[in-house]
Amino acid sequence: MFSIFKSDPLKKLNKLRDSKLEQGMQAQRNGDIKKYAQLTFEAEEIYKEILALEAKKKENGA
Repeated sequence: MFSIFKSDPLKKLNKLRDSKLEQGMQAQRNGDIKKYAQLTFEAEEIYKEILALEAKKKENGA
């Protein structure tokens, strides 16, 4: 009934992933390749979660 007040987990994860990628880009520009690699890895793990949630959403919607 009040679904408009619930936060969308996909939106939150996308925002977090974008943030990690941005931080990674800044680390790469500063020459910190280890930090860049770690942040990129974290962003990829978040992306896997996003794909899993989208697949689950499609299953339930179909």
